[in-house]
Amino acid sequence: MTTRIDRRFETVQAEGRPAFVTYIMGGDPDYETSLRIMKALPGAGSDVIELGMPFSDPMADGPTIQAAGLRALKAGQTLRKTLEMVRAFREEDNETPIVMMGYYNPIYVYGVERFLDDAVNAGIDGLIVVDLPPEMDAELCLPAIQHGINFIRLATPTTDDRRLPAVLKNTSGFVYYVSMNGITGTAIADTSAVNEAVARIKGHTDLPVCVGFGVKTPEQARAIGASADGVVVGTAIVAAIANAAGDPVEAATALVRELADATRNARLAQAAL
Repeated sequence: MTTRIDRRFETVQAEGRPAFVTYIMGGDPDYETSLRIMKALPGAGSDVIELGMPFSDPMADGPTIQAAGLRALKAGQTLRKTLEMVRAFREEDNETPIVMMGYYNPIYVYGVERFLDDAVNAGIDGLIVVDLPPEMDAELCLPAIQHGINFIRLATPTTDDRRLPAVLKNTSGFVYYVSMNGITGTAIADTSAVNEAVARIKGHTDLPVCVGFGVKTPEQARAIGASADGVVVGTAIVAAIANAAGDPVEAATALVRELADATRNARLAQAAL
């Protein structure tokens, strides 16, 4: 089964460029504003949207995304409302891939089968659940695949060649390479080391490899996009929303446009060197 994610990566690869993947926290700073931001992202240059599921104990998230999750929860965001956001988005956009990202606990409480049924009906294309290792694929990964939802796995600098096959076994859509060990939003690792890691992963899979956790500037986006199949930006966008002096939608889309342009031109910049 071909998903929106598969089609989008086929398109950007045919265009000879990396994809630009954006992350926002569902319901931050409130439902309506978050939905407005989400609807504006494709027009600003986002190829794939990662939508965070707010959770009270986000162990892999840095302070910026933790704060966004707490704002969303305080404003009344729930997993059901996050699914409603996707459904509302799909009323106007049936092409942009949407990946829900977060932790297993809210899904477990919601009920796995109920969640997957509702996710399909809402228009979800993929899942990134950071606290479910391959040894727990029966919990959510395999049922998600049976529902036609891509299950996207994280690889890290410590994922060596012995571990990588297990990580890749049931992964689909794309592989998310975490550019450093630690929490989101910290400084990105040396780009040459990231490029080497991407090449190593691509030696084990035909899936696109996207790089995130720390990409904040156009320069970083260009450097990563020269070798990766996609560049993921989250913390910088979430910070722009939180720190907006005016309309958070304008603050987010202005940054996304700048980073999207840098990502799209990454291969051209590399060729000119």
